[in-house]
Formats: sequence, C-alpha cells, structure tokens
Amino acid sequence: MNLSNLTPAQGSVKTRKRIGRGTGSGLGGTSTKGHKGQKSRSGYSKKIGFEGGQMPIQRRLPKFGFKNINRVEFKAINLDTIQALAQTNSLSKIGLAELREAGFISKTALVKILGKGVLTVKIEVEANAFSKTAEDAIVAAGGTVVKL
Repeated sequence: MNLSNLTPAQGSVKTRKRIGRGTGSGLGGTSTKGHKGQKSRSGYSKKIGFEGGQMPIQRRLPKFGFKNINRVEFKAINLDTIQALAQTNSLSKIGLAELREAGFISKTALVKILGKGVLTVKIEVEANAFSKTAEDAIVAAGGTVVKL
C-alpha cells in the first residue's frame, strides 16, 4: 500500500446531482421540481409554522402563564445536608465555598438554607437566605447565622 492507491471507502463519496443541464442528463426540463405550482417557482419559501392552510398549532393552542422577570432563584440546602457535611469534614463554619467544594452548588448559585432535618452541631452558617425554621434551629443548636 502506498499513497498512489488510496481511495475513500466504498459508498462514502457521492456525486452531486447536476440539475437543469439539459434533457440528456435526465435531470433537465423541470429540474426535479415537478410541474408548475408555487413550489416550482424561484424565490419560493414556506412560512415557518405553515400547515397547508390548516390553522397552525401555535394559533390553535391557547396562551397561558407568565414568567416573572424579577424572580430570584435560590439553590435549596436543608439542615440535614449541613449536619452531614459538618460531621464528615469536621467543620465549624459552612459557607458558599465549602458547599461549592462538596459539589452541592455551582459557582454562581444563590443559596437558601431550609429547615428540613435536625441540626445537633454548633456551627456558623453563611448563606444568601434562610427560612425562619432553619434560622431558629441553627441558633437553638448554639450556632450563628450570617446572611450574605
């Protein structure tokens, strides 16, 4: 084998259709567009969502709901998660950096601490927001709450 006898794999290279090059080619005349009609004309383009005159789906279905542009989305972290993280890593302070290292949040996420679970360790917790039950549970366990 050498460079002079390399060829592409069988069937991998196809010749393009040369349409509109005379009747002898078999692809002359109407140039594979059939006879007459809107689709055979130059400049034809079907409108987006056009269904042949039938009422399009975007007009058949009703509009509903809305997106609140002022919504602030928090990543929810429960007290039982904080308890487990504090025990496994023997931490006295848990902030965004510790949660990020543990893989609970992304780099840009805002965090809200929620009150599901029981907290037994004395710990300082830093987050963007706290639920009332979570805040009470952290303080009851002897810890402190820092809102960022």
